[in-house]
Amino acid sequence: MSVLRRAAATFSRSSRILGPSNFPLVFVSLILVHLEISSIIAHFLIWPCGVLYIPAQPLTHWSVDTQTIVILDFGSQYTQLIARRIREQNVFSVVLPCTAPLEEIRALKPIGLILSGGPSSVYDADAPPADPAILELSMPVLGVCYGLHYIVHHLGGKVLSAPKREYGHAEVTLEDVSTPLFAGLPTTIQAWMSHGDEVAELPEGFRRIAVTENALAGIANEELGIWAVQFHPEVHHTPLGSQIIRNFLAICGARGDWTAAHFIESTVETIREKVGDGHVICGLSGGVDSSVAAVLVHKAIGDRLTCIFVNNGVLRKNEFTSVLANLRGKLGLNIVGVNASARFLERLAGVTDPEIKRKRIGAEFIAVFEDEANRIAKETGGVEWLVQGTLYPDVIESSSVKGPSQTIKSHHNVGGLPERMKLKLIEPLRDLFKDEVRRIGRDLGMPEELISRQPFPGPGLAVRILGEVTPERVAILQEADEIVVAEIKAAGLYTKIWQSFAVLLPVMSVGVMGDQRTYAFTCAIRAVHSEDGMTADWTPLSYELLKKISNRIVNEVRGINRVVYDITSKPPGTIEWE
Repeated sequence: MSVLRRAAATFSRSSRILGPSNFPLVFVSLILVHLEISSIIAHFLIWPCGVLYIPAQPLTHWSVDTQTIVILDFGSQYTQLIARRIREQNVFSVVLPCTAPLEEIRALKPIGLILSGGPSSVYDADAPPADPAILELSMPVLGVCYGLHYIVHHLGGKVLSAPKREYGHAEVTLEDVSTPLFAGLPTTIQAWMSHGDEVAELPEGFRRIAVTENALAGIANEELGIWAVQFHPEVHHTPLGSQIIRNFLAICGARGDWTAAHFIESTVETIREKVGDGHVICGLSGGVDSSVAAVLVHKAIGDRLTCIFVNNGVLRKNEFTSVLANLRGKLGLNIVGVNASARFLERLAGVTDPEIKRKRIGAEFIAVFEDEANRIAKETGGVEWLVQGTLYPDVIESSSVKGPSQTIKSHHNVGGLPERMKLKLIEPLRDLFKDEVRRIGRDLGMPEELISRQPFPGPGLAVRILGEVTPERVAILQEADEIVVAEIKAAGLYTKIWQSFAVLLPVMSVGVMGDQRTYAFTCAIRAVHSEDGMTADWTPLSYELLKKISNRIVNEVRGINRVVYDITSKPPGTIEWE
């Protein structure tokens, strides 16, 4: 919530935002989309009068003819993975909080239900209050970890604290491979466990179908259409877990016909119907999410979409011109490029605190977008819609119950705009994960260099320059960063790494070059593996590659004479340095 408070503080201090009443929401929302602090934050806007803006129901791209698996989230850190594994089989999945009312679940007409894991114990007083009637919805049910305990507990069995807890790798014996859930599997598999409770007594009609040396690992009641496993089939540490998920989808009768082409067709049709003759505005960051969202909307309404891309002075080398060329020249988007680098760098002069950097960048975006939005409104007769690149993980996190996403950000589907505001949201990607967004982009014919771009922070290089941001330091880091990216690409690793970049440290050290003493900056190299950016592991780049990057930076970039490699994972560190 600290980012939210920063955004609110910036907003309340900006007198410019109190201009024409039709535009303050445009300005703030676009800024936050461009900054990509988080799509979540873009939904929380504190107005000077104290009114909390919560957007109206966004466009939805689900329809009754889409076969859907509903996943009830009990707070597991792996809930998103369950949804992803189902999507990988071309079956649509929806994550709802375990507290979702039965009417909401039924409205999606699901063909199956999955109960996720979670950090609670079913016998705790504060256990998630899911309605036991979810087990009576006349559809196949799969419980995972806590989901197994929930099923046992609410159907008359008994769950107790285990004398031997299981965390990590475990060998699971499948005692009944004739059950449809284990079809095609060997009698012994490797699986990932994460539980401190165990089943002491099964409900009537259930039988044990899997076991470890310490505890029960699977149960079934085919007559009720309920299966459950103690381990996590959704994680990579359970190598044959995808087969178990495929088997459950087969039990549900899933056709596997939810494809990128289907999504594009239905999304374009929905946008066209909703927008009508209205005009839409979109703040582009040059990243994958906002670009794909813009292309989808453009496909639906053409030049009634106006995109704004701002050069804030802390972009990568030549990024402003290359992004404009790609999006305008290759994709035909109606895009306005605003080179405001001098304005931003002036606002950043003398600032060393990363929080203040973000605030000043945000405030300056408000001013820049005020000018552009007023101009666009005069030319088009008014702006009615705002495009945001919200992704499905943002939606899931907004409704998580417990676990690592305990900070609930209630922003989706929870209210409407203040009456004085006319702007409505278009979130064409809100049903998708990052890899699915890239797949959609490719099907839309977008350039691979744009689709495969690694995530880039909204405040840009400002949070990769520790200390004061000056034009000289930006130029130094741009050169070093270009070398890192070029060498990572040359090594064939760019699309295999979540992020790889250079950081300019305010650390000067002595060196020697050409028999002369040097005293220059230190550059840190950062490369991480991640699936969603929530957690990350540092990438073990080869010594040869690190040597090549270091040699090039020291020899080619004036102002740097030392290179170090960051081997910190997230947690405890963060991906970015500020």
